[in-house]
Amino acid sequence: MNIIELKKINKYFGAGSNQVHVLKNVDLSIEKGDFVAIIGQSGSGKSTMMNIIGCLDVPTSGSYKINGVEVGKMNKDQLAELRCKTFGFIFQRYNLLTSLKASENAALPAVYLGLNTEERNQRAVELLKQLELGNKLDNKPNELSGGQQQRVSIARALMNGGEIILADEPTGALDSKSGEMVMEIIKRLHHQGHTIILVTHDAKIAAQASRIIEIKDGEIVSDTRKSNEFYEVTDTLKPVKRSKIDALKYSFLESFGMSVHAIVSNKMRSLLTMLGIIIGIASVVSVVALGNASQAKIMEQINSMGTNTIDIMPGKSFGDMRSGKVKTLKVSDSDYLAKQGFIDNSTPSVSASGTLVFGNYSLTAQLKGVGEEFFEVKGRKIAQGRIFTKQEVQTASSVVVIDDNTLKEIFADNPNPIGEIIIFNKKPLKVIGVTEKNSSQGPDSDSMNIWVPYTTAMYKINGSTDINSITVKVADNVNSQVAEESIENILTALHGTKDFFMINSDSIKQTVESATNTMKLLIASIAVISLIVGGIGVMNIMLVSVTERTKEIGIRMAIGAQQADILQQFLIEAILICLVGGFMGVFLSMIIGFCFNTFSEDFGMIFSTASIVLALVCSTAIGIIFGYMPAKNASNLNPIDALASE
Repeated sequence: MNIIELKKINKYFGAGSNQVHVLKNVDLSIEKGDFVAIIGQSGSGKSTMMNIIGCLDVPTSGSYKINGVEVGKMNKDQLAELRCKTFGFIFQRYNLLTSLKASENAALPAVYLGLNTEERNQRAVELLKQLELGNKLDNKPNELSGGQQQRVSIARALMNGGEIILADEPTGALDSKSGEMVMEIIKRLHHQGHTIILVTHDAKIAAQASRIIEIKDGEIVSDTRKSNEFYEVTDTLKPVKRSKIDALKYSFLESFGMSVHAIVSNKMRSLLTMLGIIIGIASVVSVVALGNASQAKIMEQINSMGTNTIDIMPGKSFGDMRSGKVKTLKVSDSDYLAKQGFIDNSTPSVSASGTLVFGNYSLTAQLKGVGEEFFEVKGRKIAQGRIFTKQEVQTASSVVVIDDNTLKEIFADNPNPIGEIIIFNKKPLKVIGVTEKNSSQGPDSDSMNIWVPYTTAMYKINGSTDINSITVKVADNVNSQVAEESIENILTALHGTKDFFMINSDSIKQTVESATNTMKLLIASIAVISLIVGGIGVMNIMLVSVTERTKEIGIRMAIGAQQADILQQFLIEAILICLVGGFMGVFLSMIIGFCFNTFSEDFGMIFSTASIVLALVCSTAIGIIFGYMPAKNASNLNPIDALASE
């Protein structure tokens, strides 16, 4: 029974005036279990014929059938499946993967057949032991002699059964003793039922076959049968059956393992590929962390002015030269606003500048008369003592709360000034509390500030019922913009005209947040550019990697890898490089943040989980986007062209 049938096979290389007619109307039939030697001089077309028989190349015209099935109608994946299940290749130069051990090289075809790890490793070990390589299982090709490498190649050819063994000059690179050993193995394989097609230019090697076909200038010039020895195959493998989901899972895990192996085997190249991603991710995460820190610092300063508060000032706006002369704000305005449902509390404010005296100290200070709610509204916390009470406000008590700056200036020798009497503009005031240090960089952060009940400031210090401003705290469930409009309407109605302006802390906060977010977006966008540059670097190096590994791709295709297998392996490799680079970039940014926060006392980087996750997602996306083109190029390579690459 014919296992191979070629009819009118023609093969051309080149085009136009450079076109070469390599095979010319070749007709050839080979029976199952035969041992055929194709002999001819270099350039005669024998290797081209073997490549066409092995489905590594396609004829320009003619018909080629295996077991009665027309090969010319098969697509690339069907041809790969045919190579995987039917053929075993023994190459002159062995074509072993240098990064794999002998057992791994022998087992490689079974990966594409679908055998699990345990089964294929067990079979590989058995085959290598039969070929007297049981003590070389863990050796890589560069640790083996030429004869040993060729025997590993033979084990690989038999891994999936090797119904048809194609041997291209199998002894051409060996010494005579190793060559004889290889030929003995090939003859033994023939006796085991394998159909052997051997290509050689050595008549002595060809003489050991059952049938000798001589080819010259692309034509068969003689076909001589020496014996009619045909054998049945004794070593067969059952086809592996899996559901679609299991098959996808198996394919992914195998590609993942091969990708990891490729990355680990080429550490320096992988690290250089990752470098752009590492720098890009570290830049993005660090920039966002710095932006978060800047925003938090600014928000802290704004919050020190009071959260959700509105300050009502006399005059028309900032810079109004007449604002100091406008005295229309009254305590009654504050009391009236305090009764509104949308306001939590309202406190009038009276200010005065003067000389503060204590013991031998005499210096200038700012006094502010406020209500008992002021400290809560403005977020000022008490470090020592207490704030004044509502009753003390109503009775205009001579009590005072001082700030941290005042404590340091006049009570340097007395860290607990509670109960002490200080003199402001010749009026005695009893210290009842000290506020915590003001961390904001506002106008009051370095000056000395003291607070008394506003009634005390009006009646005992200023001698006037005029107030300088009103501070209201808007209820938490009320929109501050709506509250501002309502206050404006109320006070305009009370005064008959709008002789005041308002400072809404929430509006300032929103404006600053918007500005800082815009700045963060701008800076992050610049950092993203470095990510894109890193992605282009990944693509370029992966393209170079495909070029460097063209021979490897050809070997994998020859032993049964389909386009999807090659595409998946290189794509996963690119994604892994970018993902690992992403994690390394995040780690680098954490180191930068740690160093920055260690040496910076008042300003620290704040890392965002969202930015880290987004950065890792971006690195994965870059691996997919920029890794696809090299992976696609690898999967589209022609097996015979890839194998010919050096």
